[in-house]
Amino acid sequence: MIMYKIQNFLQKQSQHFIAFYLGLAGFSTYFCMYAFRKPFTAADFQGITLWGVDYKIVLVIAQVLGYATAKGLGIKIVSEVLPQKRAKNILLMIAFAGVNLFFFAIVTPPYNCIFMFLNGLCLGMVYGLVFSFLEGREITEILGAGLAISFIVSSGIVKSIGKYFINRGINEYWMPFWTGLIFFPLLLISVYALSLAPKPTETDQKERSVRLPMNSVARKNFLKKYGFGLISLIIVYVLMTILRDVRDNFGVEIWREIGVVDASIFTKTESLIGLVICILTALMYFVKDHKTAFMLNHCMIFTGSLLVLISTISFQNHAINSFGWSVFLGIGLYMAYVPYNGMLFDRLLAVLKEKGNVGFLFYLADFSGYLATVIILIYQNFGNQQISWLNFLIDLAQILPIICTISITVSFFYFNQKFNSNFKIQLRNVKKIREHNF
Repeated sequence: MIMYKIQNFLQKQSQHFIAFYLGLAGFSTYFCMYAFRKPFTAADFQGITLWGVDYKIVLVIAQVLGYATAKGLGIKIVSEVLPQKRAKNILLMIAFAGVNLFFFAIVTPPYNCIFMFLNGLCLGMVYGLVFSFLEGREITEILGAGLAISFIVSSGIVKSIGKYFINRGINEYWMPFWTGLIFFPLLLISVYALSLAPKPTETDQKERSVRLPMNSVARKNFLKKYGFGLISLIIVYVLMTILRDVRDNFGVEIWREIGVVDASIFTKTESLIGLVICILTALMYFVKDHKTAFMLNHCMIFTGSLLVLISTISFQNHAINSFGWSVFLGIGLYMAYVPYNGMLFDRLLAVLKEKGNVGFLFYLADFSGYLATVIILIYQNFGNQQISWLNFLIDLAQILPIICTISITVSFFYFNQKFNSNFKIQLRNVKKIREHNF
């Protein structure tokens, strides 16, 4: 009875209220998920190796492999999931991730690394399911901004909490479980709030196109029609995923090498970055023309890639300090990374008027990104051992942005040509209909 009253209440509210409600629910849900994913990176796990690999790298690779496996499965599963099953699946996946953190704590290392793989496997589809509640609306950019700031800010905050627990004497193997556990009550409330969200209105569907499950035939047809452009876009996402994961997963080691051991440093840098990215992303809401918004997203990605490169060169030449570099590097990185987390693909579907969903496109990109991260981490351990994580990050931040600027430029001109070609086809069809009527 209460559930129906809340749903009826929400259906009568303005778009601004729905934006606030859904934005808060999506932010909170994904924030809580990160409490089950990222705290372990605040630990060192020193003195343990497996097959000659540093144990922290083993754990990062294990979780990323689980994530990549989930992304691969998500290309099919998330694109086909029924709306009424989304909330249940989110809760089950995060709950099982917590169970695996419990076993990670009680099983002796290095045998407990399997549970970090299973943890990643459980969490890898959560973003797509959460975004499924938000996509296909006029206010998707506003909602996407809230979701974007959640995974930027939450990563810093949960690592600060994890580091605090370790400093208070909690075993580093138990720390991830306890960090996740304290967020579980809020998770239940947040997912319940998402489940009550009103469906996209008729106006939303008219403006953004209807979002439908995609079977294998629909997925293959979409790739056949737009594959080259998608490859150009995904290359950028893959490279920025590598950069983000190195910066994020080995932030403790990077800051230690710089000379900073303050546990709150993650919260300070990521909060500033999250605020800037939230504002930039939300501004896209005011761009109503979908083609213009899609191309502006390309410009944002291009600018972010340049900012990564310029800030890193400035840091190397002592033009900015380490805090400034971390913030500007993060802003540039997430300017290029965040648009892929729903907004870019949402606009693409709206322009093309293709019946599909963001989940398929996002998981295609995400699967590729995390797989590449695993390869880079293995290379860093076996082929590049003389370079520290700080220097490795600096090297990546000077090479990858150059490739990204080239690839995003190719994508810009490819899709611009596609849009113009589709527009000409539509005009010819309209002309034929008129001639037939006469």
